[in-house]
Amino acid sequence: MGITAVLVVLYLAAVYLIPEFVVIVYTTIKILSPFVVAIMLALFLEPLVRLFTEKSKMSRPAAAGVSMFLVFGGIIFLLSLLTTRLVVELIDLSISLPQYIKPVQEFITGAVEQGRFYFFQYPELSNNIKSNLGNIAQQVSGWAGFIANSLLHIASGVPSAVLGIIVTLIATYFFIKDRAKMVELWLKLMPSPWAGRVLDISREVAGAFLSYVRAQAVLISLTTLQAIAGLYIIGTEYALTMGLLIGMFDVMPVLGPAAIFLPWALWSLISGSTAFGIKLIILYLLIWVVRQTLEARVVAANLGLHPLAVLAAMYIGLKLFGVSGLIIGPILLIAAQAALKACGWPKD
Repeated sequence: MGITAVLVVLYLAAVYLIPEFVVIVYTTIKILSPFVVAIMLALFLEPLVRLFTEKSKMSRPAAAGVSMFLVFGGIIFLLSLLTTRLVVELIDLSISLPQYIKPVQEFITGAVEQGRFYFFQYPELSNNIKSNLGNIAQQVSGWAGFIANSLLHIASGVPSAVLGIIVTLIATYFFIKDRAKMVELWLKLMPSPWAGRVLDISREVAGAFLSYVRAQAVLISLTTLQAIAGLYIIGTEYALTMGLLIGMFDVMPVLGPAAIFLPWALWSLISGSTAFGIKLIILYLLIWVVRQTLEARVVAANLGLHPLAVLAAMYIGLKLFGVSGLIIGPILLIAAQAALKACGWPKD
């Protein structure tokens, strides 16, 4: 009877309480997202702030301001340099785009001319083609509407995004500046046994999460640099633009750089640029091998986990949550490891 009651309670909790709890947590994080990001940025900048306060004997408020200026200023400077070069390549690409479109038009025209014979000879095939073309037209129309609505949504969200960035930067400064006061206030407000324990767990989880983000940033940066350098070596005109695009796609699980490389290489082979297509395939394989070889090791090195544990977390996450589980799995492993470490397990 007791076991049955426990099972019923667990079932009701899983069906009713846990989903509501997840919704509440998600909504809370969404509303407080500027402050959550600010806490992460403050933790990320803490080593640099500590360096200034200890080595230069700088006050903590001054160290916070200098650290934010150096890091964010450096990021803005690098983005400015990349944007300048990117604009030059995009302008050049827009001018020379017709000469790239012309072979595509000729290929499609030739394919249509060759397909006319089969179109008229086989009525069933022609009906299927007409039906598929109608479906494609509807899908394209739907995509166009979706893109237009998305652009309007993005445009309407710009003021809110700017306000969010400003709030995040201000909150980051105060989180860094008054870190000791906030910790002291937390310890006073919470009961003594749990205050320190929760604080330790939060520190461990946040530190491990930042380590995971740092590991992913290293891998994505490596992929981007490999792509840019490789494209320059094989003689691509728009190496920086395409390399940055490949780096952006590297964030996407499963697809990654393949979403750019494989269609590009396939079109090069079809259009007669066989040597260039083969070079693209070789470059993609090189980037893929390096990524697969280093991913588990880099993540494990930053988190202090065995590569097999990281690999298992990614696989289990994929099975449980789908593609997003490749990210969720390691994050859950990080949280579990950090919580156990904060609770003093395993014992030395």
